[in-house]
Amino acid sequence: MTMSSTGQDVRQNPALGQPILSVNRLTVDLDGADVQRGLVQDVTFDVFPNRTLALIGESGCGKTMTAMALLGLLPPAIHVSGGTAMFEGRDLLTLRPRELRQVRGGSIGMIFQDPMSSLNPTMKVGDQIIEARRLHIDEPRSAAAKRAVELLDQVGIPNPAQRVDAYPFEMSGGMQQRVMIAVSIACDPKILIADEPTTALDVTIQAEILDLLATLQTDLGMGILLVTHDLGVVADFANDVAVMYAGDLVELGSIRDVFHHPQHPYTEGLLNAMPQGAEPRSQLSIVRGRVPMAGQFPEGCRFRTRCPHAQEQCRRNELATVDVRVGHRSRCLLVQSRQVSLAPRTAGSTTNA
Repeated sequence: MTMSSTGQDVRQNPALGQPILSVNRLTVDLDGADVQRGLVQDVTFDVFPNRTLALIGESGCGKTMTAMALLGLLPPAIHVSGGTAMFEGRDLLTLRPRELRQVRGGSIGMIFQDPMSSLNPTMKVGDQIIEARRLHIDEPRSAAAKRAVELLDQVGIPNPAQRVDAYPFEMSGGMQQRVMIAVSIACDPKILIADEPTTALDVTIQAEILDLLATLQTDLGMGILLVTHDLGVVADFANDVAVMYAGDLVELGSIRDVFHHPQHPYTEGLLNAMPQGAEPRSQLSIVRGRVPMAGQFPEGCRFRTRCPHAQEQCRRNELATVDVRVGHRSRCLLVQSRQVSLAPRTAGSTTNA
């Protein structure tokens, strides 16, 4: 269990009840004796029923790798080297491949970034839903076929009784994404992991997909782990947010706490870079530099080479997680010592907090 500098459990938030998924100190390494460890390092978070936790950060920060580690879908040269991920009384990280396949697609649904590469192009969309139900709940084909039509209707596919016999290439990108969602919820999952579910869609379709996910979350009572770099989507859709940088989880809390009272310089930089409310022709704020490549992370705080508040002590290898308030924590030595006071701010709509 991760502890703050005060000795209290930084994850404790009694108002949220018991988490569906509890990830503790997840660490992912690249194989090889001469490579730097900790592609994902000591990542800790919880996913609760009827709430959405967003994993945010720039490309290369480890968001998708974290999600893939939970599902046992890491590339061959990358492996989980530490931590736990407790789900329904079992550690996902220690399950055998066969056991994990039963969980993946059953109790845990997954929406991948590109539905066209995730859906089987040689199978009718209805058959892909039927396959999921027969594999995970051993349902007769006739019942699964009926449920496939119902699911396509539930996710907003027009004429579902006819579309059930269509192939993915016969559908638009938005319709393909809806089919992907139908497949992911086919077995009424407890958790849905959504990896950039709206990236390839236009703005109107994005809003429709997010509204659909919100409706399904209410209907099914599931928790959602949303992987995204779009802070606008996070502000409108998520309840809680975990900020990742170079494999480290640097800040976690409710949308209201993190967006209005950021307690890590990286979070502040991301929020200041949002274009909302900018004057015409004005220059947007940026986070200077770029995320270091895997294996080239600096010692100590991995953000220190880009941080405007960095000091020599930030080179220390031991990073403390600071309990800012109940349910809100930050991994920053400067915040811990109160050498930095990040001003309250307003960014986006935070009605989901």
